[in-house]
Amino acid sequence: MLRLSVLDQSPIRKGCTPSDAIRETLLLAKKAEELGYYRFWVAEHHSHPMFAGTSPEVLIGQLASITSTIRVGSGGVMLSHYSPLKVAENFRVLESIYPGRIDLGLGRAPGADRLTSSALSLNSDDFNVDRFPQKIRDLRCWLSGDLHDDHPFKKVDAMPIGESIPQMWLLGSSDQGAIIASHFGVSFCFAHFISGNGASQVIGYYKKNFKPSSENREPLGSLAIFVVCAETEEEAKYLAESRPLMMLRSRRGEGGGVPTPDESLSYNWTELERNFANSIRRRTIIGNPEQIKEKLLEFSKKCGVNELIIVNTLHSFKARLKTYELLSKVFNLKID
Repeated sequence: MLRLSVLDQSPIRKGCTPSDAIRETLLLAKKAEELGYYRFWVAEHHSHPMFAGTSPEVLIGQLASITSTIRVGSGGVMLSHYSPLKVAENFRVLESIYPGRIDLGLGRAPGADRLTSSALSLNSDDFNVDRFPQKIRDLRCWLSGDLHDDHPFKKVDAMPIGESIPQMWLLGSSDQGAIIASHFGVSFCFAHFISGNGASQVIGYYKKNFKPSSENREPLGSLAIFVVCAETEEEAKYLAESRPLMMLRSRRGEGGGVPTPDESLSYNWTELERNFANSIRRRTIIGNPEQIKEKLLEFSKKCGVNELIIVNTLHSFKARLKTYELLSKVFNLKID
């Protein structure tokens, strides 16, 4: 059976505040549980003009407290900025309070511009992508409690030690993520909404080269996809027009919040910008419920995954909710 989950980036809609965005994430999580989604992840961005979520581990605690069955987690913690021990401790605390419901998704990217990355890793060389595999290894070992004997911190425990540990995921939009995830035997989520290309090849590599670990005897993969679903294809195409302009302004570091579709449609695009906008549209799945169902089932079959994680950053929160409601209905997620 195909599982559907949610990755929410806490988008700041034009005319709203970052605090509004966080509150909308909380509302969406409660709704996602009601609709039958399997897990709910929140993203990490820093000093970003479009996204309000800076601290997934704090938000996860609140999300878990207002829900009861849905898994909650990070999509993902930008590990390059942090101590693996501290991340392990943060998520062990969450797991001790909400056992069996916590996911620790990890990202290799900075989630910020160069200046902000420097501020996050002040007076240290922590932000160094070359150290990322080592950090993944140490974090996995601190969670599972099996640091090798010659590790300099062998006698250091990540507390609190409990009966269960968070489910660890690596998020990636290239083969680098798949290489690391397969080597360390952790679950892998391919970010189609970021790259748009190569999903089946990257996930195929992950599965083929997967090394069993104490947490995962078999490879576990998923696909994160940007989806806009409405009652009609025409409405979905209209709503999706917010995204190209939002992404263009994000790339430039401009603020203003997620624009309306009309603002994007009336924008005076240059040829270069139009090409960029078209590349964004190509990695956005748009349509009515039946069209979306057909496309998502095709993705699942082609990539060999049983879980798709839905991303959506529409200007209208009502329309954002509607996408998840329509998908829940067409996939029969809700069990009364």
